[in-house]
Amino acid sequence: MFEETIIAISTPLGYGGLGIVRLSGKKSLSIAKKIFKPKKQKAKIKPLRPILGNLYDFEQKEFFEEAYLTYFPQPSTYTREDMVEISCHGSPIILEEIIRIGIKAGARHANPGEFTLRAYIRGRIDILQAEAINDIIQASSLKQAKISFKQLEGSLSRKIASLRKNIIHLLSQIEASIEFPEERLRISPKQILKTIENTIQGIKKLIESYILGKTLSKGLTLAITGRTNVGKSTLFNSLLERERAIVTPYPGTTRDYLQERTKIKDSIFSLIDMAGITTPSHPVEKEGIKRGKKLLSDADGVLLLFDTSQNETLEDFKLLKQCKNKKPLLLFNKIDLPLRMNKEKVKDQGKNLPSLEISALKGTNLEKLKAKIHKIFVPNQNQGEEVILHLRQKLLLEEILDCLRGGGRLLKEGYTEEIIAEEIRKIIPLISQLTGEIKADEIINDIFNRFCVGK
Repeated sequence: MFEETIIAISTPLGYGGLGIVRLSGKKSLSIAKKIFKPKKQKAKIKPLRPILGNLYDFEQKEFFEEAYLTYFPQPSTYTREDMVEISCHGSPIILEEIIRIGIKAGARHANPGEFTLRAYIRGRIDILQAEAINDIIQASSLKQAKISFKQLEGSLSRKIASLRKNIIHLLSQIEASIEFPEERLRISPKQILKTIENTIQGIKKLIESYILGKTLSKGLTLAITGRTNVGKSTLFNSLLERERAIVTPYPGTTRDYLQERTKIKDSIFSLIDMAGITTPSHPVEKEGIKRGKKLLSDADGVLLLFDTSQNETLEDFKLLKQCKNKKPLLLFNKIDLPLRMNKEKVKDQGKNLPSLEISALKGTNLEKLKAKIHKIFVPNQNQGEEVILHLRQKLLLEEILDCLRGGGRLLKEGYTEEIIAEEIRKIIPLISQLTGEIKADEIINDIFNRFCVGK
């Protein structure tokens, strides 16, 4: 598969001023010469120097486009193979024709992410850097793009390499004290435990950073909940800055849920406008409330609305109790209307919970609300700290953490050094999975299938 020369469009689909077709493989230049002819007949294609010419259909024996060709010889290329890039006008018809005649000339159409996969297979990058490349392409904020760029440069890979080095050093010390006790190489249980605990702290920070990574890449889910007619849909529309939900003065307008993504500062949030929590009067409303409760339990955070123009009710207090463990932000809505609610009584029930007075309809304190949402739900990133963006990475780090904790527990319980070493030794293949040194086909396919074809 990797001996074949591949071809694909590397610029986004659609019309544009410029389009690029990329070839990679040992036949890249010979295939390119069949479909590209320099303007000057005796001109030679030199490495790293763009040359002007015409694209040639060797079947019809006619030229059909002007283009620049650049040849990149291996190994100093993206894939560590010979590569060719053809730059022409960004017409989908033209680009597709280059692909067609390129395949006729001996290339194969690239699979999703195959250029980056070849870079990984040939050792130019590890799997963490490969994931970072796709993260840059699909970045939803500049902050995420900067984090991904650092990881492409190897920041996360170096951190994991340092972890591996520390684990191997610890194992070598334990095993040396087992094999050569007479050589005074014995490491004390206190030293082992200190190393384990220090390593645990570093891994915990990485795992905890996933919350920030998720807000930057995929987004955190915020459920907007409250009794019927407290202004949930109005707030939903106000945060989205468009009329997405139908708003009426009649209770129970929203019977199902609506979900939309929005950006607040540099983070993504998935907002859910749910049916009002009340005694249902219709089977559809009952189903909407049922779904809403499920969404509420799965949400990363909650915006809990109260209507200050109405007296507080048992339903308000019941909802407050249900949401206490979901990082709720209490929002006292409709402050543009005469006050009837005893806000202090509600706040007493939600002691130490953050709150804000707003008018979703008039937009009062909406910017303060956005700032508060970001402050409450988005973790801070300390200067220079690494952030992981992928659940795959988080799960493997959690397995490594479990092994370290297991080793520390065995040590405290008085087990032999051989047993402790065996527990810690489980970490090495987990690190290899993390960096891609262990090439599990299912994981590799899942990662690279998320790439666009031309990358």
